Amino acid sequence: MSAAGVAPVPVAGTATKRVVAVQLRVDVGEDVGRNLRHIADIVGQAAREHAPDMIFLPESANHPNVHGSVMRRVTEPIDGPTLAVLRGLAAEHGCIVGGGYLAVRGRDARGTYAVCEPDGGVSFHDKDQPSMWENNNYTAGQDLGIADTAAGAIGVANGFEWLRSRTAARLRGRVKLVAGGMCFPSFPSWAVTKPWFWDREHATMVELARETPGRMARVVGVPCVHPSHVGDVRMATPFAPGVPWPSVLLGETQIVDAAGTSLGHLPYADGEGYVCADVAWADAQPVNPVPAKFWMPVLPWTVHAVWYATNASGRARYALDRRRGAFPWQGTAAEGADLPDRVPPGMLPLPSGSALEPAMAPTV
Repeated sequence: MSAAGVAPVPVAGTATKRVVAVQLRVDVGEDVGRNLRHIADIVGQAAREHAPDMIFLPESANHPNVHGSVMRRVTEPIDGPTLAVLRGLAAEHGCIVGGGYLAVRGRDARGTYAVCEPDGGVSFHDKDQPSMWENNNYTAGQDLGIADTAAGAIGVANGFEWLRSRTAARLRGRVKLVAGGMCFPSFPSWAVTKPWFWDREHATMVELARETPGRMARVVGVPCVHPSHVGDVRMATPFAPGVPWPSVLLGETQIVDAAGTSLGHLPYADGEGYVCADVAWADAQPVNPVPAKFWMPVLPWTVHAVWYATNASGRARYALDRRRGAFPWQGTAAEGADLPDRVPPGMLPLPSGSALEPAMAPTV
C-alpha cells in the first residue's frame, strides 16, 4: 500500500484541516461485506498514521459503479451495512468519514454519499444525475449537496458531478471544501479497437481525471479532495449482452488547494493507498468564473456518444423495471424507508466498535 506524507501547512495563522483522500481498490461481486472490512482496515491505517480531521472515500465505495446486474444486488437500505460501517469508523477514529453507496431512499434507489461525523450526525447527498449505465440502477437526486457539519459546510460531488458547471454553481460561495468521490472507468482494451480507444483516447481520460479537482477548486474557490477507485476491472458491455468490457479504474486521487495546486496525488500506477494534506479552512476565493456550458472541460466525442446512448436506454430500463417491481429491493423493508438529508446527532444510535462486524451482513 502506498501512502503519501503530509503536505506543507499553509501560511502561518491560517486555520487548517487535515484531510485524507483514499484511492480504493475493492472487488466486483456480491461480497460487499469483504469490501467493507477492507474499507475499515484502510481507513484505520490512514487515521493512525495521520490523525486527520476528515477521511474521504470514493463514490460507490463499497462496490465499483460498473455496468452489470450485480449493481442491483449490492444496492442497500439507506441505513444499511455501509452507513453503519462509515458511522462506526467516524466514531472510532474521531474524525469525519465520507463514502458513497447505492441506497434505497423511499421508492427509488440513488447514488448516495454519506458524510459521517464522530458525534453520530450524518449528511447525505444524492448524485444529481446518474452517469451512462448507472441510469439502469438508480435515479437522480435533488439536494444541493452541502454537508452542514460541525466543522463547517462541505460541498459534495460524485462522479461526473465533478465535471459539470452546475455543480460548481450550487457550491460556489457556500462551502469551505469540496469532497466526494469518483469511479472513473476507461475505454475497453479490446484488441480490435486498441489503436483508437486505448492507444489514443485512454490518455485523454487520464488527463481529464487528473485535471478535474484543480479545475473545480479554481471555480468554487476552495480546496478539493478527490478520492477515486483504482485497478483492473471487467464489466458488461452496454448493448452487447455477453461481451465483457475489460478496462481499468483510473485512480488519479488528488488533494488540491483553492488555487488548484496539487498537495497530494496518486496515479493509477501507485495502486491503492491514500494521500494526506493540511488545507486552508477559509471563505471561498474563486479564481475562475463558472463556465457558461454544461461540461466544465472538453470531453472526447466518444464519451459524448456513450453518454447519450446509455443515458437514454438506462433511464427507460430503470423506469420499466421499477414499474414491474423487478429490483431486488422492491417489496422489502428497505422500500419506502428513508432518512432526512441531515441526520442530527442522537437521531440514530451510535455504532460501537463491536457493532461493525454484524453490520457487514448481506444486504437486501
